[in-house]
Amino acid sequence: MYAEFDESLVTGNEMIDSQHKVLIEKINDLVASCEEKKDKLNAVRLLNYLADYTEFHFTAEEKLQAEIGYPGIAEHKEKHDELRRTVEDLHQMLEDEEGPSDAFVDQLNKKVIEWLYYHIKGFDRSVAEYRFMRDNTERL
Repeated sequence: MYAEFDESLVTGNEMIDSQHKVLIEKINDLVASCEEKKDKLNAVRLLNYLADYTEFHFTAEEKLQAEIGYPGIAEHKEKHDELRRTVEDLHQMLEDEEGPSDAFVDQLNKKVIEWLYYHIKGFDRSVAEYRFMRDNTERL
């Protein structure tokens, strides 16, 4: 299963939306690599890149939340930590299974792609809505 950035994932924040598009592209690169090559070294390299980009993205999101005084920042950070733990588990799975097995791809779909969809549609969209409401209080 490949991830797809569609209208349901648009938050309205240009920086966050563009980073989500890159995240989805990197996840899809990893899924494609696992399905086509079954190459452990390449899967580890792509998972490392995904982990680094995720960290960059989470830092940007959390900085934005702090700047706007978002009241749900602690819960949002907990959700980010969930994905960090998942990526650690996926790294361990690659080691234990000597490469990207079908079970690894299945976990990538369930624990990363599904998490990302749920997170963007709920948590990230609520941040964007909060920011919009805060910045446009005179319109209410």
